[in-house]
Amino acid sequence: MASQVMTNLDPKSRAAAKGLSDLTIRNLFIIPTIAFLIIFNIFPLLYSLAYSFTDFRASTNAPAQFVGLQNYRELLSDPFIWKNFSITAKYVLISVAGQVIVGFGLAMLLNRSIPAKGLITTLLLLPMMLSMAVVGLFWKLLYDPNFGIINYIFGLDKFEWLADPDMALYAIAIVDIWMWAPFVMLLSLAGLSAVPKHLYEAAEIDRASGFYTFFRITLPLVAPILMIAIIFRTMEAFKTFDLAYVLSSQPTTELIAIRLYKMAFQEWQTGMSSALAYIVLIMVVAITNIYVKYLNKVKAR
Repeated sequence: MASQVMTNLDPKSRAAAKGLSDLTIRNLFIIPTIAFLIIFNIFPLLYSLAYSFTDFRASTNAPAQFVGLQNYRELLSDPFIWKNFSITAKYVLISVAGQVIVGFGLAMLLNRSIPAKGLITTLLLLPMMLSMAVVGLFWKLLYDPNFGIINYIFGLDKFEWLADPDMALYAIAIVDIWMWAPFVMLLSLAGLSAVPKHLYEAAEIDRASGFYTFFRITLPLVAPILMIAIIFRTMEAFKTFDLAYVLSSQPTTELIAIRLYKMAFQEWQTGMSSALAYIVLIMVVAITNIYVKYLNKVKAR
């Protein structure tokens, strides 16, 4: 009897009788999500873009004056800003390269049959679960020239890692590598587990060397997922702020994110800092596009 009543109803009434219709689901979930994105992401983005063309200072009550591209011209002709970009590029290169080498090396080791493999993997993932500020304070103690364990291990006596202008950036990069190499390891493990075993068996039958197997089988098949890890880590390393801010205040460690913070919240140059934020955004998008194009080439091989 019930099935006969359902058959007599039109399609919309039958869908409503069965539960939520597609239209209702869209109204309940998609529209609030879009509204949330517009309010908290797109609106501030457009608002700061408008400020980037003004001389507005949040510390004063003076109204914003439109100055066109003047902020962008001043920033792009400022040698100190390019110095900050240079320090950031050096930091990104050291940090991401270190994370890829250490992370991929750990993945190669964990891809073998070893005792307590699950426990070791879990312990290696712990650093990336910690707060950046906590990690910074923790490593600040480890680097301490008086009681830090780093100097004791390497027999460096009173060497000041974070006060040395030449070493401070490397010290921060080491912490970033320690924290995020497990992320690269995790993605690499997923890539290594997807390599077909019969390829290794065929290489073993042909008596191929370990060098040949690695560069002809392992690396080409894992390269796409490794590129994804590099893209993510490059974007994150480029906007590093809290770790460098907590660990060192050297001019040689003033990354572009720290310069942006000082310009916006210490010097109160709101319009200028908005322009700098957009220059950084454009650079990150450009670098990411280069990586994505290379990733597509790697996938096409």
